[in-house]
Amino acid sequence: METAPYKCHIFVCVNDRQGQRKSCADGASPALRLALKKRLQEKGYAPTEVRISQSLCLGLCETGPNVMIYPQNIQISAAGLADVERIVSIVDTLLKPGD
Repeated sequence: METAPYKCHIFVCVNDRQGQRKSCADGASPALRLALKKRLQEKGYAPTEVRISQSLCLGLCETGPNVMIYPQNIQISAAGLADVERIVSIVDTLLKPGD
């Protein structure tokens, strides 16, 4: 067993159910993923520190868009572009305690 290569791995659900049922993509989660990636790069996080990945269904679309942070096991539901700074602040707290 190996340890994760990232200190923090953020998964943003971009699942799109094509209008059949509510999905995270209905809440602009692809734009959220890109905004998070850009903001964390602006803050100077190296790719080995924080990884932003898109995921498909996390099983929580009813509360989406959903963001999961591992290995810290943090879930943020109903996330949107307005939450970018809050999520970045969580990452700051996890990776730079005491700053």
